Amino acid sequence: MIDPKRESMLIEQVLAGRKEVFAELVDAHKNKIYGLLRSMGAGHQDAQDYTQEAFVKAYRKLASYRLESSFASWLYTIAVNVLRDAGRRKSFPQAPEEEAYQAVRDENTPERALLRKEARQEALQLVRELPEQYRLVFLLRYTNELSYDEIGSVTGLTVDQVRNRLHRARKQLQKKLKGKEGISREMLESCSDGRVHS
Repeated sequence: MIDPKRESMLIEQVLAGRKEVFAELVDAHKNKIYGLLRSMGAGHQDAQDYTQEAFVKAYRKLASYRLESSFASWLYTIAVNVLRDAGRRKSFPQAPEEEAYQAVRDENTPERALLRKEARQEALQLVRELPEQYRLVFLLRYTNELSYDEIGSVTGLTVDQVRNRLHRARKQLQKKLKGKEGISREMLESCSDGRVHS
């Protein structure tokens, strides 16, 4: 993650004509953007293409970015809009779970690492089964760690609407957990880095 002060400095440099500096901003955010797009159902190649398209649009619109707001939120807004535009042109299949998150937390044993990976894949599948309106706010909150205000900026929702959709998403996930034998709350928490709250 890039320091917000450094990020602001880089943005100002790009706006002043140092175009090559934008590459550092891309490097700092590309994995989170790609991960969000994959989690929303884009396939590997589509997610790469949409990530690139989002950064091209961000570069072109950089002058409209307000430095006092979150750059990451602004990028997520662009990426979500790119995905929605693409969804209007075509529908894409569910992305394979094993590609959605390439990194699994380091564990003490290979067996434990495998169990965590499997738990994460199953939990991610449960999240993917949520309706888009709930899935997006859930992923922005628990995977991308955005605040309610930032999620509202990305989605156009009020803070109360964000809170309501997160509550409904968690309730739906809890119901799904009860219906799946062998799937525990730990699996869901592993999908969201342990930040799920009842």
